[in-house]
Amino acid sequence: MELKRVVVTGLGALSPIGNDVETTWKNAVDGVSGAGPITRFDASKFKTQFACEVKNFDPAAHFDRKKARTLDLYAEYALVAANEAIEDAGLENEGIDKNRVGVIFAAGIGGLHTFEEEAGYYATHEDQGPKYNPFFIPKMIADMAAGQISIDHGFRGPNFATVSACASSNNAIIDAFNYIRLGMADAIVTGGAEAAVYPAGVGGFNSMKALSTRNDEPQAASRPMSGSRDGFVVGEGAAALVLEELEHAKARGAKIYAEVAGGGMSADAYHITATHPEGLGATLVMESALKDAGMKPEDIDYVNMHGTSTPVGDLGEVKGILKVFGDHAYKMNLSSTKSMTGHLLGAAGALEAVFSVKALETGIVPPTINHAEGDEDPEIDYKLNFTFNKAQKRDLNAVLSNTFGFGGHNAAVILKKYKD
Repeated sequence: MELKRVVVTGLGALSPIGNDVETTWKNAVDGVSGAGPITRFDASKFKTQFACEVKNFDPAAHFDRKKARTLDLYAEYALVAANEAIEDAGLENEGIDKNRVGVIFAAGIGGLHTFEEEAGYYATHEDQGPKYNPFFIPKMIADMAAGQISIDHGFRGPNFATVSACASSNNAIIDAFNYIRLGMADAIVTGGAEAAVYPAGVGGFNSMKALSTRNDEPQAASRPMSGSRDGFVVGEGAAALVLEELEHAKARGAKIYAEVAGGGMSADAYHITATHPEGLGATLVMESALKDAGMKPEDIDYVNMHGTSTPVGDLGEVKGILKVFGDHAYKMNLSSTKSMTGHLLGAAGALEAVFSVKALETGIVPPTINHAEGDEDPEIDYKLNFTFNKAQKRDLNAVLSNTFGFGGHNAAVILKKYKD
């Protein structure tokens, strides 16, 4: 069968550097860090005392008390980002067949705070017997953001969550892309959300030695590709994209931001948390994405790297890029926007897909901040253009966005300029 073309017609974001798409994008271009001391709980006894939190978010501005009782913070973030994307796309307009509109929305963890709160209560009140909130399970489970978006808007098409750690929302985008190009939906709201800046999240990642402990300068802690990088900075938030079948979008006069060209998936099959040191999974996933898109390495202008600021992960990704792109790697722009947003875990791929779309739209490559001259890793080739510290103007035709998750899950998405 002939596969249908899929385009992006709506964007939404709620991030550590902005509570909507335009603010988030402006701050990314300007190299603004979203990191700072943790405000949500007392982190003074934790090895890491900072994070990239969403700022000035008031649930009461978005949800009434009855609705808020049913939502974990990650789902609140998801609904706000999804609502922006849906409004941007005009997906509530008259004439839309809601039976043909789906929601595929990711979370790497889901309702961590709800679980921590409910389990902690029982642990400290065991003598009273089990006493749980009736919304405990619905608030906690990772698929509930997708369900809540569907319920709020009456979208009755394919509806589920993807869970593959930090690759989760790229997997959601790829699934949405596939369902639409196979003719199983006209449009799908996709993306991811995460809210893990709580004691269990920070403490759990600390115990693995995954987080930066640069408590004296949190805004400079996420420093991908730099020699002194010492771990990632946990972030939170959500991002959403409306993917739509091209002819459906054209028929209703929708704005088309970009086209989804292809997606790739692979597994490291190596370790539960560490990426393959030679970038094997990274190599395979980028090759898979290029093959799916029918593109050559030379067609890619910019790679939004997974680039978490971990010693092994960054190096493995660089090795993979060099293997896949060869000499062309030196002609591309590379950058890690996690240097500004921190690592949004299951929402990372969605936010970075939004950045990729905005890069195509504006011809601006956002930077990798926090790199200082003299802070080089002897194993990294700095002839590559990591777009250090300052955004760069460039005519972009195609962008590849990488995500790699615990468990060895890898997913890459290619977006390109829409041409009729």
